[in-house]
Amino acid sequence: MTKKLKNAPSKLVIGLVFSCISVMINTGIAYQIALAKSTNPQKCDILAYVTDTDIQGLNVRNGASTNNTILGQIPINETVQVIGATGDWVQITNASNGFQGTGWVFVPKLGLTTQGYGTNGVDLYASNSQESRKVRTIPANTAVKLLGCQGDWAQVEYQGVKGWLTREDQCGAALTSCS
Repeated sequence: MTKKLKNAPSKLVIGLVFSCISVMINTGIAYQIALAKSTNPQKCDILAYVTDTDIQGLNVRNGASTNNTILGQIPINETVQVIGATGDWVQITNASNGFQGTGWVFVPKLGLTTQGYGTNGVDLYASNSQESRKVRTIPANTAVKLLGCQGDWAQVEYQGVKGWLTREDQCGAALTSCS
């Protein structure tokens, strides 16, 4: 009988720990704590346009996750100002149409077009510095996939090659040439 009493407090503690963990997981507290630790947005200052073809528009959320609340939508081809980035999410503001305010969108739903009109194209750099190696030349007026940003540099992908575009080589408007 004394053996059962000695184990009772440790079993109670283990039970309480598992109960607390279960409550945290079920209420999303653990996810929010993990997201808060991992979310340290990189500051950006670029323009991009919505490529999401959903007829409802691109969802704008109050945080960098599909678990966050939808604040509004932005229609396809509308221009947004990207002011921050973390992982696969960017913080946007100043949409040309649709949602007004600041929120987060999934970066694969945004795009850019290159400038370089009247030239042989624009250079794609290995890092966000013109001192870095040029990894490719992209033709002028070519759509590229936006991957992220840092300052006024855009990280993009073109035909499987990833790299960085300078501000002057970016066009964040879908329906104009930015020339």
